[in-house]
Amino acid sequence: MKNIIIDTDAGHDDALAILLLIKSRAFNIKAITTVAGNSTLENVTRNAFFIRDFAARTDIPIYSGYEKPLKRELVLAVVHGASGLDGMNLANIQYKLTHDADKQLIRLIKENPNKISLLTIGPLTNIARAFLKEPKLPGLLKQIVIMGGAIDCCGNKNRVAEFNIFVDPEAADIVFRAKVPKVLIPIDVCSDMPLFLSDFEKLHGSELYALIMKMMREFIKGIEAYEGTKGALVYDAIAAYYLLNPKAFVLKPMDIVIETKGEYTRGMTVVEKRIAAKKMHNAEVAVKVNREKFVSDLIKMLRK
Repeated sequence: MKNIIIDTDAGHDDALAILLLIKSRAFNIKAITTVAGNSTLENVTRNAFFIRDFAARTDIPIYSGYEKPLKRELVLAVVHGASGLDGMNLANIQYKLTHDADKQLIRLIKENPNKISLLTIGPLTNIARAFLKEPKLPGLLKQIVIMGGAIDCCGNKNRVAEFNIFVDPEAADIVFRAKVPKVLIPIDVCSDMPLFLSDFEKLHGSELYALIMKMMREFIKGIEAYEGTKGALVYDAIAAYYLLNPKAFVLKPMDIVIETKGEYTRGMTVVEKRIAAKKMHNAEVAVKVNREKFVSDLIKMLRK
């Protein structure tokens, strides 16, 4: 089985991503690490425990990171509500904050050199901290699959930046400079693939049906209110799906730098697009996804 680590700021689409990977039974999930983003570190860690425990996978360890980005104050998302997972009953969830996600990432990756794929579906704070502490770590990873960035579309946090990169652009800059194979799943392809309640109705009769319908109803309300789309933009589930079926994606190599200083462009994923410019490709970027295959496989996996 493929070894993976999931780094998450567990909100609604993160939950779908984690459930997809667990239910697929295709991976040895070495750990889930949590990062502040969609909500506070305390909230997203509690949410991660809730999702993991609901999926009956208490054997997967969860390690929390730090409470804010490398150099900035934390900016929270709004589409997931105050809890980061609105619609769920989270009052009695038992969870633990360890504040050592970076140390655990270093340990696990060193114990499994070139055998771990890292899926990041939140800000890149934990990954950057690990890379700063252990400069040789990028060379010990098989790959990083990153949900983040806006390439040829407007941002969903400011005019040009996607939320995960916006929250901690300094961390993203460190990760994008690192010499490690990177696959980027930007909001360009995700925004073209909203899922509707009619899609999730296909889960009727499965053990996850009630949970997912309740989650997605709340998520769709938030997406419609703050992003104007009448459907669930399941960014993180699409990134997770890449690990399951990379053949459903069309990738294009790109030379990307992260804007950390711009007054209006904080967190922008800036691509070298000049024809004559020498390009230093540092990421394979998804430019197309087979929506029909994604939805079909998502429903099939979640029904297991």
